[in-house]
Amino acid sequence: MDAKIVALANQKGGVGKTTSALNLAAAVAMRKQKVLLVDSDPQGNATSGLGIAVDAEKNIYHCYLGTQAATDCITATSQNGLWLLPASIDLVGVEVELIAMEQREKRLKQALRPLLDQYDYIFIDCPPSLGLLTLNSLSAADSVLIPLQCEYFALEGLALLVQTIRKVKKAFNRDLFIEGLILTMYDRRNRLTYSVAKEIQQHFGDQVYTTVIPRNVRLSESPSHGQTIHQYDPTSAGAEAYVRLAREFLRKNEQPKKGGRA
Repeated sequence: MDAKIVALANQKGGVGKTTSALNLAAAVAMRKQKVLLVDSDPQGNATSGLGIAVDAEKNIYHCYLGTQAATDCITATSQNGLWLLPASIDLVGVEVELIAMEQREKRLKQALRPLLDQYDYIFIDCPPSLGLLTLNSLSAADSVLIPLQCEYFALEGLALLVQTIRKVKKAFNRDLFIEGLILTMYDRRNRLTYSVAKEIQQHFGDQVYTTVIPRNVRLSESPSHGQTIHQYDPTSAGAEAYVRLAREFLRKNEQPKKGGRA
């Protein structure tokens, strides 16, 4: 059975997108799944957060251009069951280089196709924008996970992202659907957090994951040590939250639903 490809996307920065991509992928791998994390963000935070030194000639930039096969660019990580397709700073200019290419919105899909029978899940960390890199990720993915910080402006950004997902579904990827929404940086003491979470749950219903990711300083610290939260502090509130999220994610995927609501 081919891997399920899940893009983590939100055009608003600082919402815990890369933190969620990194630690959810690791937590799923801990459940005896074979997982590939694709770093498609020019900032390369998922790559540095795993303590991976980037090979200038073997990274996702070259996969987008078709000068390297993704298979040759993948590297093992210190987390059992987790592999990485790393990003490099060269990715900053790749959108300009892709403009003149045929099927420019499907370059990542083509690059990942030979890998589908090698993994159970492929998670893509998208850049915090709605440009060509994110478009490639959404075109390649089966579904989208949306990390969402519980604040007022997050709701405005969410509407724009959902609109983009619907456009991609119509134009390039008819099977794309929203896997779910992850509430991040959750502060139970904050009344605004509660009211925003309630509004999101009323609108999206069971698409909102029951597990919420709390504000946790250990989650912020772990990338600087090149470790997932599960390696850095496995007993922290952040680590426990991502373990619960992985269980919930895998439970929902026991019977995969194609073509769900977007």
